[in-house]
Formats: sequence, C-alpha cells, structure tokens
Amino acid sequence: MRKDKEKVLDEVWTEDRIRGFLDVRSYDATAEDFHMLLKAYQSMRAEDFEIFVNMFTEAGRSVDATDPTGRTVLSIVAEHHHGGPYAEILEKASAA
Repeated sequence: MRKDKEKVLDEVWTEDRIRGFLDVRSYDATAEDFHMLLKAYQSMRAEDFEIFVNMFTEAGRSVDATDPTGRTVLSIVAEHHHGGPYAEILEKASAA
C-alpha cells in the first residue's frame, strides 16, 4: 500500500507558524501550558523550539506545568535519546 503523505524534511517554520502553537489547546484535563509545550517539542526542530519557548514564556506561560501524573515536559524530554538540545532550552527557560 502507498502512503497518503510523504515525510517532509527540513521544513521551514515561519515565526507565525511557530507562534500558532500558542493557540494549541488541550483536549482533556491536561494543563494547557503542558500540552502546548509538549506539542511544540514533538513537532519542532530544536532551533524552532527555542523560538517558541521564548514566545511561550513572554506570554506568561509556565515551562514547569505538569501533566495529570505530575511530569513536566523537561522530565519527558530528558528520557529521550535526542532530547539534549531541547532539555537545554527548557533549563535555560528555568524549567524545574
């Protein structure tokens, strides 16, 4: 079977597209700040994620927000093999 969509590599992210992640909303009881930050991490390259985190914190959002089990995005990122650059970005933004 043929895939419906091809994987896009090195996609250009404009500032408006990055800023659009500030409008991502949780679909359940998960804190919006946590959900927004996690979706950005899962979707963006590290350099785009850094721009997003700056926008996120300037908007008064918390990088220390937790999911219903008490995990922060930093704790999740720290478990990932390629999460190092993302963890550094979150730590620089004062994530606990």
